[in-house]
Amino acid sequence: MEEESNVTIVTEFFLIGLSRNLQVRAALFVLFLLIYLVAVAGNGLIVVLIVADSQLHTPMYFFLSNLSFIDICYLTTSVPQMLAHCFTDRPTIPLGRCFAQMIIALYLAVTECLLLAVMAYDRFVAICYPLRYSLIMNWKVCVLLAVSLWSGSFLLTIVPFFSMQVRLCGRNVVNHFKCELQAVLKLACSDTRSMMVIGVFTLVFPFSFILLTYGCIGVAILQIHSSEGRMKALSTCGSHLAVVGIFYLTLLALYLRPQTKTFTDREKVVAVFYGVVTPMLNPMIYSLRNRDVKEAFWRVFGREVQE
Repeated sequence: MEEESNVTIVTEFFLIGLSRNLQVRAALFVLFLLIYLVAVAGNGLIVVLIVADSQLHTPMYFFLSNLSFIDICYLTTSVPQMLAHCFTDRPTIPLGRCFAQMIIALYLAVTECLLLAVMAYDRFVAICYPLRYSLIMNWKVCVLLAVSLWSGSFLLTIVPFFSMQVRLCGRNVVNHFKCELQAVLKLACSDTRSMMVIGVFTLVFPFSFILLTYGCIGVAILQIHSSEGRMKALSTCGSHLAVVGIFYLTLLALYLRPQTKTFTDREKVVAVFYGVVTPMLNPMIYSLRNRDVKEAFWRVFGREVQE
């Protein structure tokens, strides 16, 4: 830091991390390394299978490949840094890199929020309008939706982020393992309530849309007379509902709660769950019980499907 006109200017941040105990940090290093490798391998495999296997060239798997790509990018913005800081007594990060990490992570998180809403709409059309599904969710519409959610996320996050006036007033100790937006904003001595507007648009509205969509899906499923038809319809929604529940509930618990000037250890654990654990669980949720993905794996790697 440097002094200029009696004002302390922040040039770097000190990250407290998850623990100051060396043995605990060593154990966390092994844990996070394993999670990172499993998550990147799982999500990368899903992307490769969807691109390589023509039978997975459907709207549902197109959006799933977007989700896996987002998860890989989101993990890479923070986990390698976390691993490097595990053996550093006083981990620091330059101001520019810290803000870049916040912007990228926020952009990817908002994109995932909107993507999950689009995926819910895809399931709504598939179950409520099965005969018109291929007409409504054609490739032109899918690409347009993908471009819209990626560009819309840019407008909802990066533009407001740079327009917001944030004064840090010299404090540079972040009670977190990365430059988490909520943790850094707690150091600000300026009004940051404008960020709540972003929270409403990116959390409440998409989540409400998903709940409304699945309400309509539930009504449609109840009107299916055969139990086999009901189970098939439920199976197409179960994986998406699991991902939505894990992702949104952790984010809502962290961002849409009464804010204080301190960031607690409990909030850091929640941040680990949605930022590190959830991207690892997504490919498992979507692929372990998914026959299409399993068959695509054997086709891509040159083996016959094992019945």
